[in-house]
Amino acid sequence: MARLLFVNMKIAFVGKGGSGKTTLSSLFVRHLAATAQPVVAVDADINQHLGPALGLDEAEAAALPALGEHLPLIKDYLRGSNPRIASADTMIKTTPPGAGSRLLRVRENNPVYDTCARSVELDGGAARLMVTGPFTDADLGVSCYHSKTGAVELCLNHLVDGRDEFVVVDMTAGSDSFASGMFTRFDITFLVVEPTRKGVSVYRQYKEYARDFGVVLKVVGNKVQGQDDLDFLRAEVGDDLLVTVGHSDWVRAMEKGRPPRFELLEDVNRRALRMLEIAADATYELRDWERYTQQMVHFHLKNARSWGNERTGADLAAQVDPGFVLDESVTAPV
Repeated sequence: MARLLFVNMKIAFVGKGGSGKTTLSSLFVRHLAATAQPVVAVDADINQHLGPALGLDEAEAAALPALGEHLPLIKDYLRGSNPRIASADTMIKTTPPGAGSRLLRVRENNPVYDTCARSVELDGGAARLMVTGPFTDADLGVSCYHSKTGAVELCLNHLVDGRDEFVVVDMTAGSDSFASGMFTRFDITFLVVEPTRKGVSVYRQYKEYARDFGVVLKVVGNKVQGQDDLDFLRAEVGDDLLVTVGHSDWVRAMEKGRPPRFELLEDVNRRALRMLEIAADATYELRDWERYTQQMVHFHLKNARSWGNERTGADLAAQVDPGFVLDESVTAPV
């Protein structure tokens, strides 16, 4: 079989709670790792299940370092020598990079990965795993979960993924992804939808919110049990339906903590993962780094006016470097 040409991709999995987005994102990460592609997997959901879905036991998952707990280090590293950022304390989740900023790259080693990422061994390969950390008892009544995902947004704003590299993010459930500009950080978004009215309602919300931002959205039908389910999804989401997934004995074994080797995943589900890969590949030529940078600036200025300037005591609009475009040609300082 001819080998696909892999390209650089930032990919999000979204969907309502219980739709199976974490399971499907973990399967896709395993699929990429099995083909020896460098991949960074990020758990940005309030329910931190990506680690266990990738085979970690409870103790290993609990020991993963939380991005939100290392935000000062992340800010200090990414700030670099950018003269427009007076101090790391004035950086917020939307602060865009500029001349002098340090960037993150998938294959490199850096202090952010050293502190916040862990390598997870998978069949035929490995993935770097980063997690926001769970919503704890100490957060109740005093914190919003988006304060934790802010660390993910800041990293994505400073991440340049090169050819043959993937970043896969398991996003928070439902339409909560739109509480920040993070939904614009991806080349393609896979929306996991069950064949139910509630399932397609999240699709309609996401479709409406994403319409003005050039978000490439494809629906993955999950828990599809027959022709009636398939007909329902086709009628509700139309051409956005990319592929469907049904029952999997392999997934059931994985959920019990006893996954077989990944090569034993059912052929129909392996083909579904290949379809996701092909769809992601097709969006490569659509990547517009200038628009990507402009969207970063748009949400940064919006957040600065809304709360950032008041909280930091600085004019955060001054952090924007008008001549800077984030792309693969940018050389960051050491």
